[in-house]
Order: sequence, then C-alpha cells, then structure tokens
Amino acid sequence: MKASFAAAKAALSHMEIDESPVSVRSKSRDFFWYSPVLKARLDHVVGDFVVAPRSEAEVIEVLRVCHAHEVPVTVRGAGTGNYGQAMPLAGGCILHMKNMVAVKEIHPGRVVVEPGCLLRDLDAATKAHSGQELRMFSSTWATATIGGFIAGGSGGVGSCTWGALRDLGNIIRLRVVTAEAEPRILEFRGEELARVSHAYGTNGIITEIEMPLAPAYDWVDLFVAFEDFQAAAAYADGLGDEPGILIKLATVFEAPVAFDYFQRVKPHVNAGSHLVGLMVAPHAMDGFMTYTGRAGGAPRIIWRSDRPDWTKEPGPVFEYGWNHTTLRALKVDPTITYLQVRYGHPDHLAKVMAIREKFSPEVLQHLEVMKESGKTMMAGLSLVKFTTEARLDEIVRIHEDMGCMVFNPHRYTLEEGGRQTVDDRQLRFKQEADPKGILNPGKMIAWDDPAWGYDRMYAYQGLQAPVRAAE
Repeated sequence: MKASFAAAKAALSHMEIDESPVSVRSKSRDFFWYSPVLKARLDHVVGDFVVAPRSEAEVIEVLRVCHAHEVPVTVRGAGTGNYGQAMPLAGGCILHMKNMVAVKEIHPGRVVVEPGCLLRDLDAATKAHSGQELRMFSSTWATATIGGFIAGGSGGVGSCTWGALRDLGNIIRLRVVTAEAEPRILEFRGEELARVSHAYGTNGIITEIEMPLAPAYDWVDLFVAFEDFQAAAAYADGLGDEPGILIKLATVFEAPVAFDYFQRVKPHVNAGSHLVGLMVAPHAMDGFMTYTGRAGGAPRIIWRSDRPDWTKEPGPVFEYGWNHTTLRALKVDPTITYLQVRYGHPDHLAKVMAIREKFSPEVLQHLEVMKESGKTMMAGLSLVKFTTEARLDEIVRIHEDMGCMVFNPHRYTLEEGGRQTVDDRQLRFKQEADPKGILNPGKMIAWDDPAWGYDRMYAYQGLQAPVRAAE
C-alpha cells in the first residue's frame, strides 16, 4: 500500500474500516462482468481499504483526510451497477454507504432519505407510513440503494409512466459534500440536479436525497404471449399511450428469450413465443382487458399474479426486465452480453424492426417502454451473442449509422456510456468541488483528457496494472 494511502487509513482508523483482502476485493467490484470487454480490463481492480461512514460528518472527515493525502475515493452503494461505476480504478479508499440508511421524513408525495437505504426498504417504509411508493426503481430493487440508483442509474421500473430519472420532477433535491481541503455541504434542486445525478460520484458525494412518491398499489403482474414480434412490440407501445391505464412496466422479449432463459416461464411458451411482461394497477385491469381484447396479434395472457395458476410461480415480473434479462440469460449462456439502445419517438417501432431485420438472432430484442418528454418511446437492452470485441464494436457502429443511439455498457466512462459528449455542468462542478480529482478517477474523460476524440475506447492512464504471477 502506498504510504499516503496507509496514512489516510490510519487517520480514519476510529471509523468502521475494512481491510480484509477478500472483503475489500468484493467491495471493489460491481456487475461490470456483464461485459466481456470490461471484465478483460477491470477484473484485477481492487481498492486499498474500505471505510463505512455513519453520518454526513464522517463523510466530510473522510473527504478532508483523503484530499490532504491525495487518496482516490470511490463511493459505492450495493454495487449493482454494470458499467464499472463503483470500481476503484486507481485503488485507494472505497467509501461504502451501507450505514447511512435512515428514512428521515415522509410527506404526501415525497420522502427524504440517506443514500445507503435499499430501494426495497425505502418502499416498505413509505408504504407502511402512508400507502406511498417510489415512482420508479431499478430491477435490482431488492438489493440496490437509492444513492446508487441516483448516481449510476437512468430509469427503470416505472419509467413507462414517469420517464427517466433526468426528467423534470423525478428527483426533488440532492445534498452533496465536496472533496476540497475543507469540504462544503451543498443542496441542489431544479437545473442544478444534473451536476451530480448520474455522475458516478465523480464530483461530489450525495448524503441526502429527496424523491417524489406515488400512491402504492398491489400491482398485477402479467405475461402476455404473441406469435408475432411486431404485434407484441406494437401492443406494448400502444399500452404506453393509453392515458387511463396505469402501468408500471411494459417489457417486450423477442423469441426465444423467454423459452431459452426464463426457466419458470418456459413450460408455458414455445421457442417461437414473443413475450410481454407487465405491471398493471388493479383499478386499471378492466381497461387493460378491454385494450387486450381489441389488440391485434392474438395476445394470450399466460400469467396473472391476481389469479395464479402455475405450479411454480414466476416471482415478480419486474425481475425479468431491465438488467435482470441479461442476468438471467448469462446464467444459461455465459457468451451473452448486451447493449443499451435508445429508440426515440416517433419512429421507434420502425427502428426496432429495422435493427431486428439486420441482426436477429445474433442480437435479440429486449425492449422497455418509456416516456421521454411525455412521449412513448423504447429503450433497448438487447441481448448480444458475443464473439469478438471487433464484432461488438461493429454492431454498435451499425446501430448508430441506422440512427439508434447506443449508451455503451462496454465502456467505464461517463461520456462513452452516455451520449459521447462532455457534460459541461458535471465537468464545471468537478473543477469546483474536486480540485485534486480524487473522486472516482478514470470515469470522466473530460477531466482527464479534454482533447479526447472518441475514436477508440478510452484507457485511463492511472488504471492499476494487473498483478502478474512471478515467472
């Protein structure tokens, strides 16, 4: 361990410190291994020690000490992200938020919470208090934290109604600590939220979050089978446009995804079945059934959670969608990886069909209905049969040439995993709030190399070298 790292750890020794090699390695990892590209480059990455603050005051102390000793600080929640967001590329201190879990205030339509609170526990608290729940959450609801969702996520279950996290009103307020010689506490609302939301903790540490809530429902989970993919996609898309049918999830799985990868669904479909997974509010079921009766493509409702009739129930339908689809596929076929694609309104269905025509079955469609500026569109979390990096890059390029934006999950930087442009708001705030660049180094290209041309994968110069066995 570098002398400066050891000095910082000693100065923080009165806090909860973890330096067990096995534990530190575990807490240095997230779900980066979804990507064979990232796994090849980041599998060796490990922090030097873990500190788990119990309060905002302790967060401030950690940042003050690490700033003084120039020790990298990588914040993490549960580590359920899959771009390498929470991996300490340069080693140093892992700031684990597991102890900051308090649900501080619950009001009509909003909640104030610390970042380490699990999404599951936050929903349980708001439901028990006043019959409310989060508008949206990641498919890793049972294990992910609200802070990780804000800092690393972009949308999820609920986005078919409420849009993405970045959309106006989906985050109310963030309280943030800077990484300066004397850290400051700042509070952001409105336009200022974009400085630190989905910034991977590269320019400030979130210590308190205020989020909007919606009425909680005993959602009805459904699977609807189709024998025609275009009909399945049109059905889900049209449901997203129905203003009176309240839904929280509308997911489309191209055949044979359900048959090959969803073990409890497999007995109820065939290899040619395209599947739509849904969450519908109970009071909207009459409208939903009418919509389904009018739909083309002969939809078949094969599962309703309010009328269970399977020997083995499938569990929550949302745990088949979003990033869980890739996880389920990987458990069956380790050569599978994925892409994240934006199919923008109004020609999203046409783009989906063109991409499917070009790539299926090498790339299988997995679509999530979303709202964007109030319009229905689709996010693709496509399953890809991985062969080589060169072919994967070619698939990405062809998507882009066909007018489909790819948020590349095979890159670990903000820019490459996003819109491949500099977010000036986040860069300017990092320049102000993290002058030594100690926060999650290697994740913001604009800070490291402002002249970078995005003509190849960015390689952070400070990335730890792999440890090689002695010859």
